[in-house]
Amino acid sequence: MASRTPRLYVALYMDEDVDKQLAKQVRANGYDAISVYEVGNNELSDPAQLEYAILHERAILTHNAQDFEPLFREYAKQKREHFGIIVSDQIYIGDLLRRVLNMLDRVDADQMKNTYHHLGEFK
Repeated sequence: MASRTPRLYVALYMDEDVDKQLAKQVRANGYDAISVYEVGNNELSDPAQLEYAILHERAILTHNAQDFEPLFREYAKQKREHFGIIVSDQIYIGDLLRRVLNMLDRVDADQMKNTYHHLGEFK
């Protein structure tokens, strides 16, 4: 059985709260990013969004800290693995893109796994 090649860079999955254009802009900078709108998942619940991200080995980016922080704690308590939860305040898309790219340049996929980050860490 062939082993899976680990990803160096974090692959992102952006939920419905994140500007639809951000995934395209991240891809234009050479990174792997998709939006819920691109895969038709904009009606899924937050837990289902996280499960989709896990299934596709992606960190989820959201503006919805109030729902995803408890999900992060629940997963940690149950020792369930995920590929990262990233939250951000709703800010101008240019600033959001700059922070996302800064994060992607500084944190690799292994470092992101099972963590919770606020994009404010990457100003």
